[in-house]
Amino acid sequence: MGLFLFGKDAPVPEHVHGGYKMNFYQQLDQIMKQDMGGRGLLGSLPENPIPDAADALKHITKAILLTGFPVKTGEDSYTGETDGPSGTSNLARALTDTGVEVLVVTDRPSYPLLKAALAFRAPKAKLAMLPESDTDCFIRGCIKEFCPSHLISLERPGKATDGHYHNMRGKIIDSMVTDSSLFLSEAKQAGAVVISIGDGGNEMGMGTFRKEVEAHVPCGDLICTSEAADITLAAGVSNWWGWGLSALLSLQSGHYLLPTDTEEKELLHHVVLAGGVDGCTGEPTETVDHLSLSDNLSVLHAVSDLVKEKLYA
Repeated sequence: MGLFLFGKDAPVPEHVHGGYKMNFYQQLDQIMKQDMGGRGLLGSLPENPIPDAADALKHITKAILLTGFPVKTGEDSYTGETDGPSGTSNLARALTDTGVEVLVVTDRPSYPLLKAALAFRAPKAKLAMLPESDTDCFIRGCIKEFCPSHLISLERPGKATDGHYHNMRGKIIDSMVTDSSLFLSEAKQAGAVVISIGDGGNEMGMGTFRKEVEAHVPCGDLICTSEAADITLAAGVSNWWGWGLSALLSLQSGHYLLPTDTEEKELLHHVVLAGGVDGCTGEPTETVDHLSLSDNLSVLHAVSDLVKEKLYA
């Protein structure tokens, strides 16, 4: 099977839709921006910089994947949400299958979720937990020792301009989050490409879309993160970009790298069994951001069909 090169200057396959031609990137952007949760942000955003992401992925050799968003489940209890572990594990699998060395980093609430997800989906990836003390020292050491070519954050809390972490309702969640904000600046300083993925504006790197977040997201002026990534990707659910980036890697490698329906179902089951909860409801259900498994699988099917159309045409 031949190698597909989807750089900025490479020809991109086209598809006729609504009387005009959409290329692969535009089709993928449309799939990622389905606003099933009715948040209202996605329609205000420019097209995702997918050509830039595709170009960046052509040069990836070592990647740190950062994820884990805590959700309160009781007066004094919290755990990680289902959005993040699945998408990160799918991306880790695609990257390791193409020879990339992967280190996944998360903090204590989401560590069991990632451990279970990676054991099932991406066993070749390494997993590290952010320490709750001397965290900055750990981050600097991690960047120096691992020497990533890329840092990819997916549904990881980002610090707002007030210096705090916030959930989507505007509440401060500093006590539940191990401060990982230094990863972004340290990675950039070390020459790594920083790609950030989010769906609500309070995720690391989403400061790229500050104007849109402040205008269209409830509490947007409060929760929008201060930092911007080199490449920022938005979706209806952050997990979906695990499939989206895997789609780009599939075309570049010439091999289909997305999960099957059965694998995706099992993956979410493992995440919930390990303690994951829906980020919107706080309940241990096999849903993501209040969307059913079938809703999420419909997006996987759309991405899968798009990739197979190009690979096997």
